[in-house]
Amino acid sequence: MSLPGDPEDMLIDEACRELRLPAFRDRFIDLATSARREQATYKQFRLDMLQAELADRDLRRQQRLLRLARFPRPKRLEGFDFEKNPNVTPEVVADLKAPTWVREGRPLVLIGDSGTGKSHLLIGIGTAIAETGLSVRYTTTSALVNELAEADANRRLSSVIARYGKIDLLCLDEFGYLNLDRKGAKLLFQIFTEREERKATAVATNSPFTEWDKTFGDARLCAAIADRITFRCTLIQTGTESYRFQATQESLFPGQ
Repeated sequence: MSLPGDPEDMLIDEACRELRLPAFRDRFIDLATSARREQATYKQFRLDMLQAELADRDLRRQQRLLRLARFPRPKRLEGFDFEKNPNVTPEVVADLKAPTWVREGRPLVLIGDSGTGKSHLLIGIGTAIAETGLSVRYTTTSALVNELAEADANRRLSSVIARYGKIDLLCLDEFGYLNLDRKGAKLLFQIFTEREERKATAVATNSPFTEWDKTFGDARLCAAIADRITFRCTLIQTGTESYRFQATQESLFPGQ
């Protein structure tokens, strides 16, 4: 920050460093100049500084939560093309941007073929929820099962399950893409049990419910997992036509 050399300004700068008020420190000169020009009251000037600090903290918290979510790529709901996929209702998706359903611990299930926008919606919804100030974590089903298996082998399973149990929204992608052995299915079941009706879980899958038994290989275990995922859930079916493939065709054969 460029300071005019006033000893009081230097002391303010040092105090802001000590108190960890970066926005106050960075914007003090500009806001003080603006307040003097507009003949603002001291109370208004103080309010402007506090609001600047609060806005900066909110922004930094959002950025931290987005980093912790570990999304593989940036996707926002504003970038989803609802015209290309009429199966998805904009009003339903808009409701999922609000954190109410997450705070209520309700599940979300996205079902559809590859290229229909499931991952885009999953990441976009997760991003919107993280920006409301709630904790979010994205992972694929296979990556989560591998992490749990490694933790089990190292006798850290309880702590890893407990950590996942604290996340407000777990975004689980590629659910049902790979068949799990009985051990993997049981490990995944523990995650759902830990989060049941307390924390929200969103899954994206290309398998209809009737095919989930192939993923888990055990009818009872499959039924128990399906019960936990679908109870009070919001279901979005993205359909079977890949608009990603349509976009590729349009780029290769424009006008056809």
